[in-house]
Amino acid sequence: MSKQPSSTQDRLENQTSDPIVRTESGDIRGRTAGDVHVFKGVPFAAPPFGPNYLRPPQPPEYWRGVRDTLRFGPKSPQVPYPPGIAQGLAELVGTGEDCLTLNVWTPSLRTAGRPVMVWIPGGMFEFHATGAVAYYDGGRFARDGVVCVTINYRVGAQGFLYLADGVPNLGLLDQIAALEWVQKNITAFGGDPGRVTIFGESAGAMSVATLLAVPKAKGLFRRAIVQSGSNPKLNSAATAKRIGQRLAEILGIEATWEAINATSSDRILHAQAQLRDNLVAHPDPAFWGEVALSFLPWAPIIDGDILPVHPIDAMRAGAAADIDLVVGSNTEETRLFLVLDGSIDRITEESLSAIAGLYGLPQEGLDAYRLLHPGASTGELFSAIQTDWFWRIPAIRFADAHAKTARALTYMYEFAWQSPQMGGRLGASHSLEIPFVFDTLGLGTEPLLGPTPAQELADAMHQAWAAFATTGDPGWPKYDAKRRSTMHFDIASRAVDDPLDKKLKLWDSVH
Repeated sequence: MSKQPSSTQDRLENQTSDPIVRTESGDIRGRTAGDVHVFKGVPFAAPPFGPNYLRPPQPPEYWRGVRDTLRFGPKSPQVPYPPGIAQGLAELVGTGEDCLTLNVWTPSLRTAGRPVMVWIPGGMFEFHATGAVAYYDGGRFARDGVVCVTINYRVGAQGFLYLADGVPNLGLLDQIAALEWVQKNITAFGGDPGRVTIFGESAGAMSVATLLAVPKAKGLFRRAIVQSGSNPKLNSAATAKRIGQRLAEILGIEATWEAINATSSDRILHAQAQLRDNLVAHPDPAFWGEVALSFLPWAPIIDGDILPVHPIDAMRAGAAADIDLVVGSNTEETRLFLVLDGSIDRITEESLSAIAGLYGLPQEGLDAYRLLHPGASTGELFSAIQTDWFWRIPAIRFADAHAKTARALTYMYEFAWQSPQMGGRLGASHSLEIPFVFDTLGLGTEPLLGPTPAQELADAMHQAWAAFATTGDPGWPKYDAKRRSTMHFDIASRAVDDPLDKKLKLWDSVH
């Protein structure tokens, strides 16, 4: 039964035509757009600078009076995007110190118990990480009875630096702090803290998968959706320390938290950019470890405390047994990167053989890919192999692990809609499903999706995500490790069984 609003809430709403909500830190004023109330730039933690620099997130200070939350907060200070990537993002903010904020869209402040969806954005743990994107607008979820929250978190060295005498995984702790804020405050927005679904894409999806293995996050959410990030490319403590030491060498300082704390944010960002240039120019596994393949120098760290083990190992041990899970990937993930920077046309046979070898795919496996992709160029074969190694095969293994150990339900999807942009070469590439999920086609999406993307597909995907958050059932057959039922999202969507059977056999011996 829905709870009636308190008399205090009634008074707050009646004082102005704009909605006002009382949170633990003070009253906030939002805006009403149609039937949706929107609150932007709501602090869930204090600004992580000054005395809070490179520290775990601290509670925001209580304020008196009513605080306007009408504009998105800035994103975490970060280095510039790699070439080509920024054109596909419709970001609405720059960087700034008061970056630990979130945004809420709700259909009503007077009806309690609504499901809640919390979006964790991606960005390779080094860029982006902001909820302030045109096509992340949560208004369509609110229209369909879901309270939608999008969050910010720290990235790069400020979020994932690891030195012996400091606290690691600050960016991950930011995400947990946002989820704790939701538990304490979302009832005032009409949400049910017992029905929280976390969802994310790319590094945001890796974050979702990682949070399944973090003891501190237990009880903060009931369901999870992992979009293109089900095998988090995390860093071991040894690799993370080596990267921290390399950053300190570039800065010319001791590899200690005291020395880093005394270094300006701008200098750290400059050193970060130089470190990435070093990695790209010389990706030697002897030095970079697993980062030589993942190219994610700043990522969650398996530190033995905040993150005790890798999420796939935690999953196999039953860590997410009570969490309903949707896992998925896109058919041609890697094309986003190879097409936007033009490298898809510069890949040689030598490069193709080398990357297959680095991934552990034997020559007969490479030959099999040629048969499975007749007429594909060398660059297109490279893209197919990398897509399967980084995203599609790990999604199956992650879903298998959950389905074998969980009491809750598992679901799998594949996004296969082909973008017409760039001569059709983008295909169903990385991140293209996001505006379909949010039902925000046309909000900054034309560079990647074209002028007339498939609204009927957005209707189907958005409704499935909202249904999963509401009931735990997205509307297609559940997944098990034998049939591997998968919803194939395209103009004509349909459920299929074990669509990657032939490719999975090629990767059986590769971990």
